[in-house]
Amino acid sequence: MEKPTIKPGNTNFSSGPCAKRPGWSIESLKNSPVGRSHRSKECKEKLNEAIVKSKQLLKLPDNYLLGIMPGSNTGSLEAALWSLLGLNDVDILAWENFGKDWVADVIDQLKIKKVNSHLADYGKLPDLNRVNFDNDVIFTWNGTTSGVRVPNADWIPSDRKGLTICDATSGIFAMEMDYNKLDVITWSWQKVLGGEASHGMLALSPRAVQRLENHIPSWPIPKLFRIANKKKLIKGIFEGSTINTPSMICVEDVLDALNWVESIGGSKELMKISNENLNIVENWVNKSSWIKFMCEDKNSRSSTSITLSIKDDWFNKFKEEEQRDTIKKIVSILKKEGVANDINGYAKAPPSLRIWGGATVQNDDMKVLLPWIDWAYHSVKNNA
Repeated sequence: MEKPTIKPGNTNFSSGPCAKRPGWSIESLKNSPVGRSHRSKECKEKLNEAIVKSKQLLKLPDNYLLGIMPGSNTGSLEAALWSLLGLNDVDILAWENFGKDWVADVIDQLKIKKVNSHLADYGKLPDLNRVNFDNDVIFTWNGTTSGVRVPNADWIPSDRKGLTICDATSGIFAMEMDYNKLDVITWSWQKVLGGEASHGMLALSPRAVQRLENHIPSWPIPKLFRIANKKKLIKGIFEGSTINTPSMICVEDVLDALNWVESIGGSKELMKISNENLNIVENWVNKSSWIKFMCEDKNSRSSTSITLSIKDDWFNKFKEEEQRDTIKKIVSILKKEGVANDINGYAKAPPSLRIWGGATVQNDDMKVLLPWIDWAYHSVKNNA
């Protein structure tokens, strides 16, 4: 196979932290109020601007609250679990690594007695029709480590009794979501926006706020997870008064990302770019003799964490450790050629390649990358 000559303009295809927006430079952070107290008027205004602008661009319902949390998406999601659970039984869905972390939190840490776990292997969804919405329901919108997403929110009833708690971190800003079906939504800046790590977002519906104001969990709640105190919502969290000290450099960076989103036409444009990235990969896979999607169901295939398995008989005769070594060789070649960084599959997932398809990855770069993957694979195979 002939070696390609054209290389992507941006070689970063990591699934988190993800590529920065097109045209980003360190100069984008020059107005950051470094050295200032995050409680100062100027800093609180920037923190609140990140909240307001995020809510506007996502078109979250007016009566939803949105706050900035420590600990990235994990901190946001676990704050919701620790603060809201305990009143009802729980249904929890997991089809990849992070979803299984939430299962461990609910069963092993919070020790909730009555839990229905709906589990599926990598590449598949559990049966959504079996979920009991009289219970509190926890799920990821998009499985970052498996490339599997829920197709929509039609499976969630509007008249549910329990709360729906959604880890949306690698889906929000890239996928259509019916927010009215989601009582808690969490995400981080480092995914589709290409922001910096360590900061998360927590959105609460009026039903979630009502729970906070009428229920005190039986377990201790660490300060970093505390969004209510003695049945009183800590309103400052949703107005720019963060629980702990945020990085104002990271805040400046996410404001830059949000301004970019606004400049290109809003979150609808982000969805369009991401969907086209998936379409480009699908067209390539459909013509390939050696690669396939880990998720075979097109309706639940991720447009951001695009995860690929190798179907070639030559590869599948190897044991798993040898398969992982082969993929490492492919990834190493692409890095050495200055073509792609960080596209190895998640360590706990089956042997795979994972390419970020969020909107900070430009469609032209995705098109240019794929022939290089073909070349690298055949180079490894022919030299084996």
